[in-house]
Amino acid sequence: MKRIFILTGEASGDKLASKVIANLNELNSNLEYLSVGGENLKKLGIKSIYDLREITYLGFTNVLLNVFKIKKKINQTVKAVQNFKPDILFTVDSPDFTLRVAEKVKKDNPKIKTIHYVAPQVWVWREGRLKKIKKYIDHMLLLFNFEKPYFEKENMSHEFVGHPLLDTNIESAIDINQILKKNKALISIFAGSRKSEIDSLTPILLNFIKLMNKKYQDFTFVFHSTKEYSDLILSHIKETDLKNCEVISDDKIKNHILQKSIFAVSKSGTVSLEICNAKIPSIILYKMGLINFLIVKMLVKTKFANIINIAANEEILPELLQSKCNPKNIFETVSNYLDNPKKINEQVSRTQSILKNFRTKNPSSVLAAHALNKYL
Repeated sequence: MKRIFILTGEASGDKLASKVIANLNELNSNLEYLSVGGENLKKLGIKSIYDLREITYLGFTNVLLNVFKIKKKINQTVKAVQNFKPDILFTVDSPDFTLRVAEKVKKDNPKIKTIHYVAPQVWVWREGRLKKIKKYIDHMLLLFNFEKPYFEKENMSHEFVGHPLLDTNIESAIDINQILKKNKALISIFAGSRKSEIDSLTPILLNFIKLMNKKYQDFTFVFHSTKEYSDLILSHIKETDLKNCEVISDDKIKNHILQKSIFAVSKSGTVSLEICNAKIPSIILYKMGLINFLIVKMLVKTKFANIINIAANEEILPELLQSKCNPKNIFETVSNYLDNPKKINEQVSRTQSILKNFRTKNPSSVLAAHALNKYL
């Protein structure tokens, strides 16, 4: 029986990995797994060696403050991989953690095949790191076609598989009005998948909703969350007198709610691809500590934070970052779109033209599963 160790670093990576493994199990049923994963890999019956939240840190300053704890987790993970003796170490996203583990594992046992899913964003910063990465990663699975030249330049084994958030899933119909027990227009809210993001953005978003309620009477605001952080978001909501907010953590229900939404307000991240794929107009938010922001500003090579805007080289989705990420600005930007259907139609049309370049003929998770299977 062949063995695969799956290493993720946060909830989004766990979700991506689970889709690939679900498809791999259809290709090869004679596999044994161990992981650092979350709820999605757990649903597939795959054990995690510790709680994923133990390594989910946000920002440079937090990493510096927890450097010894992170180093300990890296060593603990390396030891677990070594003891498991996998044929493949499948690392997913979170390069600052997963690739450090992969480097140590590969040095200890060069025979282990290392495959990484979601390439480090070398097109944003630190392009030179590929020279080092190619020494311990055997194959890189790319989500975006425009990344290929960076890996071709270094003669590194790679493959464009597209983004799984753009995969088309046919699901049974769900009556979301019964779930929400309301019959109002929906606005989807994405406050992040990390505790620090949620604690930072949720109070701002709740104050934005208060401003919206003064102008509009017919909206329900639905926060999309992971199971582990739904209670955290609810605790923030309970501190207000808002009655038109809901929190949903079930993925199938979240997908239907997004499809039925008239607008989305989202923290910067890959979830914006899911929103655009559903043809829902949106704006992008992000806020980090001043020191983190100054470090990022010095290092990044791109003008924009969002992948759609980066690919288009212009701001198709409004970005409200740092000081611009405040309730008043969010309210004015969203309100301007809601009051101008022409702007909404134009944004949706332009995002669809960008997404065409991100898609593959077959689902990303299927292509990634085939790539893994070839290395077994």
